[in-house]
Amino acid sequence: MRFLLDEDLAPAAAEIARGQGLDVVSVHEIDRRQRSDEEQLRFSAEEGRVFLTRNRDDFIRLTVAWFQAGEPHAGVLIVPWSLPNRKPERIVRALRNWLDRRGGGSGSMEYVIDFL
Repeated sequence: MRFLLDEDLAPAAAEIARGQGLDVVSVHEIDRRQRSDEEQLRFSAEEGRVFLTRNRDDFIRLTVAWFQAGEPHAGVLIVPWSLPNRKPERIVRALRNWLDRRGGGSGSMEYVIDFL
């Protein structure tokens, strides 16, 4: 499973995750900061990446709109504020735990919104 971190998450989390063998990039690393939520989700969908963000409400609305329009995305994971950016290793640990609960990330995430 591949992941894209929103700009509201520390790019260090992507570096740590890659060090543990996960396919994670940050919008900071690929010069996609300050894009609209829809642009970020569309890019993530085109790349087949699950999008990680703290922006719960907007991405729930976008997912509903995309579902109604028949436009799938690769999934959205909401990162709670209890996982602070100043401790990116905690975000990565939560992502690994989430993957373990899903059996290593198998299965489709089309239209899925889940929480770390």
